[in-house]
Amino acid sequence: MSRVVAENYSPSRDSCTVPFYTMDFTNNHLQPPLSASSASSASPTLGQMLKRVGDVSREATGDGSDTPVHQVLELGSTNLEVPRSIPFVLSFNKLTYSVKVRRKFKFPAILPSRNNQRLGAATVTDPVGGESLFTTTKTLLNDISGEARDGEILAVLGASGSGKSTLIDALANRIAKGSLKGTKTLNGEVLGSRMLKVISAYVMQDDLLFPMLTVEETLMFAAEFRLPRSLSKSKKRLRVQALIEQLGLKNAAKTVIGDEGHRGVSGGERRRVSIGIDIIHDPIILFLDEPTSGLDSTSAFMVVKVLQRIAQSGSIVIMSVHQPSYRILGLLDRLIFLSRGQTVYSGSPMNLPVYFSDFGHPIPENENRTEFALDLIRELEGSPGGTRSLVEFNKSWQDLKHSRKGGSEPDRGGLSLKEAISASISKGKLVSGATNNDAISPNSMVPTFANPVWIEMAVLSKRSFLNSRRMPELFGIRLGAVMVTGFILATMFWQLDDSPKGVQERLGFIAFAMSTTFYTCADALPVFLQERYIFMRETAYNAYRRSSYVLSHGLVVLPSLIFLSLAFSATTFWAVGLDGGLSGFLFYFLIIFAAFWAGSSFVTFLSGVVPHVMLGYTIVVAILAYFLLFSGFFINRDRIPAYWIWFHYLSLVKYPYEAVLLNEFQDPAKCFVRGVQIFDQSPLGDVPTSLKLQLLESMSNTLGTKITSSTCLTTGADILQQQGITDLSKWNCLWVTVAWGFLFRILFYISLLFGSKNKRR
Repeated sequence: MSRVVAENYSPSRDSCTVPFYTMDFTNNHLQPPLSASSASSASPTLGQMLKRVGDVSREATGDGSDTPVHQVLELGSTNLEVPRSIPFVLSFNKLTYSVKVRRKFKFPAILPSRNNQRLGAATVTDPVGGESLFTTTKTLLNDISGEARDGEILAVLGASGSGKSTLIDALANRIAKGSLKGTKTLNGEVLGSRMLKVISAYVMQDDLLFPMLTVEETLMFAAEFRLPRSLSKSKKRLRVQALIEQLGLKNAAKTVIGDEGHRGVSGGERRRVSIGIDIIHDPIILFLDEPTSGLDSTSAFMVVKVLQRIAQSGSIVIMSVHQPSYRILGLLDRLIFLSRGQTVYSGSPMNLPVYFSDFGHPIPENENRTEFALDLIRELEGSPGGTRSLVEFNKSWQDLKHSRKGGSEPDRGGLSLKEAISASISKGKLVSGATNNDAISPNSMVPTFANPVWIEMAVLSKRSFLNSRRMPELFGIRLGAVMVTGFILATMFWQLDDSPKGVQERLGFIAFAMSTTFYTCADALPVFLQERYIFMRETAYNAYRRSSYVLSHGLVVLPSLIFLSLAFSATTFWAVGLDGGLSGFLFYFLIIFAAFWAGSSFVTFLSGVVPHVMLGYTIVVAILAYFLLFSGFFINRDRIPAYWIWFHYLSLVKYPYEAVLLNEFQDPAKCFVRGVQIFDQSPLGDVPTSLKLQLLESMSNTLGTKITSSTCLTTGADILQQQGITDLSKWNCLWVTVAWGFLFRILFYISLLFGSKNKRR
């Protein structure tokens, strides 16, 4: 595979001119090349640009089968003197963010001494305002200001712990509103949280992708989430194919993403897929947290090259980067260097030599500017005065630069936020169903979600089924566990009779069978825990509603639960010899299915609350054990202490257990204790039968009732009375079990609503 990379490029990205075609997604055809004058006045959208890059790639490689050539493309006029209108300017002013951390106590200082008899001496300094004896305030961002414009890449640089990711989170509204101080405006207007969600995208540092989906499928699902249903399937697929070529993923389109157990795409390709799913709808603002982290030099350059093209299509690109190479530095337009949450440089990469020369530390020739700057910052951080001198110099240097320009830089945008969004929509930005209407406000100009609930549910369900089909071993293991358990129970309790011992064995079988259905649902715990961060990433910027995810999640599990219920019911019902015939079997199947449904919903709810798998398993096992304890099998309801009776009614095992008992002992004509069988559960059980008959005759004379060896002494109703099962019918128990499942699904939704906001506090 040939990979050609342009080494000698100009930072202004005007080194070559290529005629480009516009992609009309409505009519699905190519428009003629633009004239020079129109090219200089119009900025291509992502859709236009994707097609253009694909055409250039095929020309360079001959057949288009290789990775697209990475060369600089001319987006407008080659005359640098002609200013291009900048419709979007994101400004942030005096951003400050502090958190409270625990104070570190020194062990000797905590112990009492002659000179110090109070605990407060363990602290180095006395608490100040906003602090306490045990906490102190740590400032992560301190008075950060700057701006980012569309068509440019703003890179945030600094050492580990300098505040790069924190600043990206602050700009992307991933910090709680009350914790962050300062202002953020877009075209001079305060940028609201709802609007930012719609017009922006955030690419996390970790590649959170489904491992068993291919690259093309991953991007196609993103297109179905983010693009409106007004676009046909073929047009969405066309956009995905163009994006695959733009990202250089054509050769990996049919390859699964992969994980530790499945071989898939490379790290650089995985990172580009992560970027692709967030730019499928062509957002106006793109945030990225260290997109080059963990990549080799070539892969990192290819990723930033893609980001450059995204910026040139009319987007604002803001990214954090640890230490860019010389080639990557040439692709960046604005830099912000941070040191311990403070700005030590803000400006163009071209001004770095002048800046550090004025500071008294000129950058040597043939040395990477960013490496020199970062090394100098680390050296200053280790000095007694820290980087205070560089921070103060940056402020004076910025003031001097503004004064030379006459006090203030003219507004190159000149457009209000409403006008800028309208202009971008007319040029093809924000494909998610936006409408161009001058009479509406910016908040209503673009919809919160691209699709209605039922389409989101259909796409989510399709993705879940596809994932399950690619990993059949997961369902196979669960089915095997249910079948093995059913086989053991069937052979252990084979064809129980209607004797008193048979009654006790039936009670034990039913209790164990019902609890088993809940325990086998514990494997649903890691399902959402593995998808948690994918879900948080997708819902953070309105790919779909949380309610759609909960509804589809509940629908997807139904087929597997039905199959498991049928397998367990068929294995145990007739083998054990349960009563009721076909109608009894159908109810037994329904209550097993309801138990699976309630157990799966309960475990799913816990997965939304508990963040770790091992902790979740511990909680599930403990709570299910409590449910079994209070179900009424070990101790009857009438014998449960009053202060624990509430737990009896909260027990999930109680209702299916009672339902199966009611189904088994509902026949009034069926007898379970006749004549001498009354002595089987007493010390008299081992005496000769003749003596038992004499005892029955004596009892008859005493009671005045004839009792023979065939007289029925205990019916099913008597057994239910003995077990304290008198308050609900079997159908009511079924409905209560089903209702528990729906209740836990609602609680799961609430946990997602309040527990998955993915914001710092």
